[in-house]
Amino acid sequence: MGMNKAARTAWWESLPAGIRDEINGYVLQDSLLSAVRVIVAIGLVPHGIGVGTAQMIVSDRYVHYGDRVAREPESPLDLESLACRAAGCAGRVVAIEAIWDGDTVRDWFVRLLAITVDPAGEDQMATVYGSTAKRYLGEGEDCHPRHPVAVAAERAGRALATHLAVPFHFASPDTPDDQAPRWKP
Repeated sequence: MGMNKAARTAWWESLPAGIRDEINGYVLQDSLLSAVRVIVAIGLVPHGIGVGTAQMIVSDRYVHYGDRVAREPESPLDLESLACRAAGCAGRVVAIEAIWDGDTVRDWFVRLLAITVDPAGEDQMATVYGSTAKRYLGEGEDCHPRHPVAVAAERAGRALATHLAVPFHFASPDTPDDQAPRWKP
């Protein structure tokens, strides 16, 4: 059952101050899942509030706090930083891959991964959010019709792959798709 904004606000205001403080604390720490978990734990049985509605309530709190939410630091996308990170991988890097991910608060974003062998694995090189893409590409860059995070991830990922002399793979550069086929050697 979905709740409109007015119903969510009324429900929020009916909560004891201690519970509101706990949820707000998680939001301010950018702990989305912890905040959602508290709301579901207290709201599911008595009010039928499931994960979807809880996410909308938490999203309202994120909007309320705006820039006061302590976000994780933005990933560097410059070649020197990415190459330094790739040099720290336990295995030998055999490809750089860009994959889509997303959540209800940050929308779509792209993870840049180094695919390794000996041992096999993947190491995260960067996470490209909208704000990261803007910083990397510059305010004036027109990416239309592509998503700016895809343009930034592809540019940085391709530069790193070229530097390392390995393939670059981005299965769905034009359309956000977190189920796109992954790189295979």
